Amino acid sequence: MLKITLKAARVNAGLKLTEAADLFGINKDTLSKYEKDSTNVPRKFLISIEDVYQIPLDHIFFGQQSEFFRKSKTA
Repeated sequence: MLKITLKAARVNAGLKLTEAADLFGINKDTLSKYEKDSTNVPRKFLISIEDVYQIPLDHIFFGQQSEFFRKSKTA
């Protein structure tokens, strides 16, 4: 199954960082941090992803963004 990063999910939803952060009820810097490394995001945030981005959780890569790109180059 093809997965995308949190940042790609946000961009695909047509949201700017500040707009998405407002919808999640978090600071834009916090969302930026989650986009770079979503290894330990809070459960409350996870639950909101499907509603805000309109994408199932199992289609999103959770981990370090750099790891996602490293894996996609070797696949």
